[in-house]
Amino acid sequence: MENNKIIAVDFDGTLSFGTWPDVGEPNVPLIEHLKALRDKGNKLILWTCRAGEALDLAVSWCKDQQLEFDAVNDNLPEIVELYGNNSRKITCDYYIDDRAMLPESVCA
Repeated sequence: MENNKIIAVDFDGTLSFGTWPDVGEPNVPLIEHLKALRDKGNKLILWTCRAGEALDLAVSWCKDQQLEFDAVNDNLPEIVELYGNNSRKITCDYYIDDRAMLPESVCA
């Protein structure tokens, strides 16, 4: 994957300003940024707690925003091949999540 990055992004409160199980207004600046990153060869993973119909709704909503993912709640096939397994933790370079904390903020 050369110098391209893998970016895992949450749905509720991050891509969508709605709250589960509904979807809300799109976070347009983030969505446009992610589309540009993907156009440059970076990989996107939708990383959400949603499952079943709620997940299907989120994926469909993202498609309506013209936002496509290389994986949904799963590692990329090339990562599985590289490590020889598919761990439950998503391998990525960046996580984008409304509940994220930087390590230095926890230790301050």
